[in-house]
Amino acid sequence: MPELAELNPLEFAALAGLVREHTGIAMHEHKRVLLQGRLLPRMRSLGLARYRDYIERVRADRTELQPFINLVTTNDTAFFRTPAVWDYLERDFLPAWLAANPGCTLRIWSAAAASGEEAYSMAMLCSEFQERHRGFRFAIQATDIDTGVLATAAEGYYEGRSAERFGASRPDLVRKYFRSEGEGIRAIPELRAVVRFGEHQLLAPWRQGAQFDLVLLRNVLIYFDEATQERVLHSVRAAMAPQARLILGEQESITRIATPFDFEQTHVYRIRQGQS
Repeated sequence: MPELAELNPLEFAALAGLVREHTGIAMHEHKRVLLQGRLLPRMRSLGLARYRDYIERVRADRTELQPFINLVTTNDTAFFRTPAVWDYLERDFLPAWLAANPGCTLRIWSAAAASGEEAYSMAMLCSEFQERHRGFRFAIQATDIDTGVLATAAEGYYEGRSAERFGASRPDLVRKYFRSEGEGIRAIPELRAVVRFGEHQLLAPWRQGAQFDLVLLRNVLIYFDEATQERVLHSVRAAMAPQARLILGEQESITRIATPFDFEQTHVYRIRQGQS
């Protein structure tokens, strides 16, 4: 197969349009080399030498859409990322929620779960809290648009930097909830059982049951323009219970855009009073 030329501006614009259409992600010109590098192996595997041929394949062949989405999305997460968030959840949110909702089940949504480290961190935090408060019950839903990372998350197997950083920062939890396997660690079945993983596009409405009491939407809004951020946040709000809390990433602020949320403290937002 002849060597591929560099992605030209017209082809990049077409691909960026497909990315926005199917993921909501705004991909700007400085991402051209990144996009080219991600698509090249896939094009070679399909025997395609021209980017315009691949663009037509994505447009015409629905079976190619999910591989395309998996290639263009970014998945960067870690166990117990941003300690201040987990301190807030453990010391403030969980005790207050349990006191206000005795006998109820806390429903949690990890809304851009990537490879699952955040969802399993939440599961460990809740499991530890449950040991101290036997009446506490919880359910965790973890979603992502990338089916490849969801498969990894469901397996609960981690190696490399993710496992190393987790082992260095929380060795007690690694020993309790993971087992060594090969070059990495795997979550024990009991931990995997309390997290449900599934595919979801954040711009789409949530139609899968009861509203959530806590939503973690961390380090994903930064990939959207302001108009798309507003759409995502209104969609997420519709899936939240009235007294729920929204947790955002350390690089994210929504105070400049029109949303149904008010700032509560760093990383934490509550639903604006009077919003239905």
